Amino acid sequence: MPAYLCVAQLLLAIALIVTVFFQLHGGGLGGIFGQADSVYRSRRGVEKTLLNLTIILVTMFIVLAVLIVRASA
Repeated sequence: MPAYLCVAQLLLAIALIVTVFFQLHGGGLGGIFGQADSVYRSRRGVEKTLLNLTIILVTMFIVLAVLIVRASA
């Protein structure tokens, strides 16, 4: 198994953990400034960017995991 695939997977895992930690559960980033949790709203700005980045990182992580398994077989 090539070492660069393992290093890439490790870096992706760290980036994925960081993006998930930045997403606040419940009120989102508006909860920091006292916005009510009971109001329905769509994701905007930084929250939407973090969500899209998380989806991209998860997809890349899964593809890389499949590549590692295929390379080791």
